[in-house]
Order: sequence, then structure tokens, then C-alpha cells
Amino acid sequence: MPLPGCLKCICPFFLISSCLGIVLLSGCGSGSAAHQEPSPPVFPPATVPLVKLSSDPFTNASSQHATEVEPDTFAFGPTIVSAFQVGRIHDGGGADIGFATSSDGGTTWSSGFLPGITMFQGGGTFTAASDASVAYDASHGMWLISSLALSPSLNQVVVSRSPDGINWGNPIAVTTTGNPDKNWIVCDNSTTSSFYGHCYVQWDDPSTANLMQMNTSSDGGLTWGPPLSTASLAHGIGGQPLVQPNGTVVVPFASGVFGSMAAFRSADGGATWSSTVAISPITEHQEAGNLRSAPLPTAEIDGEGKVYVVWADCRFRTNCTSNDLVLSTSSDGMTWTTPARVPIDPTTSTVDHFIPGLAVDPTTAGSTARLTLTYYYYPVSTCGSNCQVAVGFVSSSDGGETWTAPTELAGPMKVTWLPNTFSGLMLADYLSTSYVNGKAFTVFAVAKPTSGAVFNEAMYTTTNALGAAAGIAHFSSKTEGSVPNAKSDHPPRKFYDLDHEFPIPPRKRLFRRLLRR
Repeated sequence: MPLPGCLKCICPFFLISSCLGIVLLSGCGSGSAAHQEPSPPVFPPATVPLVKLSSDPFTNASSQHATEVEPDTFAFGPTIVSAFQVGRIHDGGGADIGFATSSDGGTTWSSGFLPGITMFQGGGTFTAASDASVAYDASHGMWLISSLALSPSLNQVVVSRSPDGINWGNPIAVTTTGNPDKNWIVCDNSTTSSFYGHCYVQWDDPSTANLMQMNTSSDGGLTWGPPLSTASLAHGIGGQPLVQPNGTVVVPFASGVFGSMAAFRSADGGATWSSTVAISPITEHQEAGNLRSAPLPTAEIDGEGKVYVVWADCRFRTNCTSNDLVLSTSSDGMTWTTPARVPIDPTTSTVDHFIPGLAVDPTTAGSTARLTLTYYYYPVSTCGSNCQVAVGFVSSSDGGETWTAPTELAGPMKVTWLPNTFSGLMLADYLSTSYVNGKAFTVFAVAKPTSGAVFNEAMYTTTNALGAAAGIAHFSSKTEGSVPNAKSDHPPRKFYDLDHEFPIPPRKRLFRRLLRR
């Protein structure tokens, strides 16, 4: 059901109703004079108990310390593993990839840093590491973290392996050619699949205009086949491969330069990859505050193989004043539903939502599938340089038909507490949430005030699993339609725009890309 009219002005930090005679706090609307910087609104802090999982111990001069950004998570059985960048470097990547692991369903955690990738940890040779992604290979009993190893002369997708999610070996090269970016990993854990034990890594190659590539392993990540393109030579970024129970791999991704959401698949264990199919155009709002963000997909799959894809989109907002999170689903990776708005707050609110991380309970499916969606947000979209960001979540127990009211997990955080990059101040390019033993846990970056030139940004999770209180109301956007002729509030992104590298002469593109990850 839609929110009642008396709650038209809602910030996820709190619910305030003028119908009840309560005075509205400043910040639920802009109200600033023309050509005047808005005053920073005051919002109450989150009260959800958190656990700090890790912190940046490195001292290398190339990094901004102490920072941790961009987590992924994956759960299998009672174990959940998260991986993330540590010691963010302005021009790309971090000093190393950190991990945090719980072997008892999120009750206790241990953490550390992957050896052998960078020169700052365990004798590696690369100067930075980025884009950590976690998977588990049940057939071979092996945890895998895929990451991007960076240096001025060579970039590689690599995989680190562990039998327990705590003790990790030196990295194994997945790629030996190309100029990879935005890698993601998944394994086929369905015992009924003909390709049980296959693992798949997706990446794109900016040196060939972001040509999408796929590599396959059938021996627990020890060796990897050659990179393969799709039948239609798809170009894009941010693919997230998922495996259905029958072994079909579906890969949603942002096509072109964030022009649309699309997908391709393989039904033969990664031997070939299909042409792409369209999911939806992307209509996006540009976040304020010089924040690094883009409408990358977050994708998950339920127990029967239904694929869920969420991204940030402004099609439901008049004049594209802020982003909502929208959801499209498919049972076969070929036909997709029209994107529906996740009703976190009314379309008249000032809230801007971005960098989502979706989880689907793999023991549920269809109309009873359980979903949890975490995300970052600005309570006030038009915040200029005084932006404050928070982390929130909503959940669904009916496959995304209805959603709970939002809960704030952390914040508010000033964007000035975040490390800078070539493409803006950074929390993450993606966020992640996973179900372990039927309970949802999310890992996210929390920034606190800096101390001089030293940051205070680290990885956290909640003390208790995310869950809706008994009897909580659920909301639906079923009757909503997008704004007619909706369009983004900025010109189309240009190639390399995410990295601020367009236009540049073709002969310089590869060199510049090597330096600017």
C-alpha cells in the first residue's frame, strides 16, 4: 500500500508527520535560496549496534590511510566471507585486499589481508589491488576471492583460494591478456547441474571499449580457460554472473556507458556466451557532493533460479531530482519484467538512493522469496558540498512485491570524511548483503571524522542479523508509473567518463588506464 498522504515528507532517519502536529525538522526539503550553498541539515545518528570488522594497518605513501572501501560478501553454510579494498589509492585500487570471515553465522568474526598480491603484503609485486568479489566452490570445498591486481605495466584478474575462508594462498592468474576491470566471480553449486563445480569470472576490457569477457575454471580455481566474448560482442561494465539450478549462467550488466541494463547467458558451462538481451534503459540522477557513484547492477538469484537485478534510477522522480532503487526480474535471463520502484519513501521525498547491495535467501523462491536490500543514501539530494550520507536497508518476504519501511544502519557521515579518487569521494562502487542460515548480514564502509590527514573509514557489520520487526507495515509500488519522457539530469556519459579519461587519443588510452584504476 502507498504511504499515507500525511507522510509525504519522510527521511529514513525518522518518520515525521505534520498530520500529528509534529514540527518538521529542516532537511526534509531544500528551501535554499538561489545561488546560495544549502546549510547542512542536522539528522539524528543511527542507533543500530555495529561490529567493526577490520581497519587499515598499512603505511605506504601511495594510499590514503586509514581507509577501507567497496565490500563484497558471500555465504555458504554457516560461513560468510567479505572482501574489500584497504588503504584506498587516489589513482585506483588499494594497498591490498582485506577479508573478514564468520564461521558461525555472523556471531563472531576474524579478519586479515590477502598475501602475495601487492608489494605491501606477503611479497606480491603489484602496486595496488581492487574490485574484490567472493564465491564458494562447493564441489572443490574452496573459497575464492577474485580481485584486480594493478601495476603500471600489467593488470590482471587474480583469484585467491582458501579451504576455510581464513587461511589464503597466493593469487592465481585468471587473465594473461587484455586490460581488465570490474571483475566478478560465481561458482555452480547445484549438484543437479551438469556443470557442478564450474566457476566463472566476468570482466570488461577498457582497452577495447569495455568488451565483456568471461573465463571458466573447472578445478576449484587452480586453472582458467581463455577469455571469451559474447556472440554479440557485448560492451559494458559491472556484470554479475549468477548460476541457475540447471547450470545456466545469467550475467546482468550495465551496457555501453551506463545507457541500459542488459544480460547474456551460457547454457553449456561457459563454452559459449549468448547475444545480449535488453532489460531496461537506465535513467539516472547525478549525486551531489562529488561522490563517486554510478548505476552499476546488484544481482542475486533465488532457490528456483529467478534472477533479481536492482540499480539506481530516477525515472519515477519529476525532473530526475534523485534516484530510487528499481527492480527487474527474470526466470530465464531472456525475458525481464518492467522495472518497479522499491518504495523506500514517497517519490515526493528529498531522499537520494544509490550504491545498492541485494541479497536473496537461496532457500526461498517465488512469491515467498526473502529479499534484503541495503544501500547508501542522502536524506537531502540537493545538498551541494554539505552532503551527509547514511546506510539503510529494507526487506521483502514476498519476492519483492512489497517492502518494509527503511531502517537506518549507520550515519550520518560527511562526505568530506571519505578518501578522494580520480572520479570522486569514495565509499564503494558496489555494496553487498548475504543470507547465512536464513539470516541477512551486510558489510559496509563507515566513515568517522578525520584526524588531520588521517581518515577513519573501516568495514562494519551489524551485531544482529537484519530483519523486520514483527507486524511491521509493508509498502508496494504496484500502481506507480514512471514519469512520462523521463530522462537523466545530465548528458549521456562518455566513454571513460567514470575514470575521467575521455576524450583522449587512442594511443594514450591504454597507458592512462593502467595508471588510473
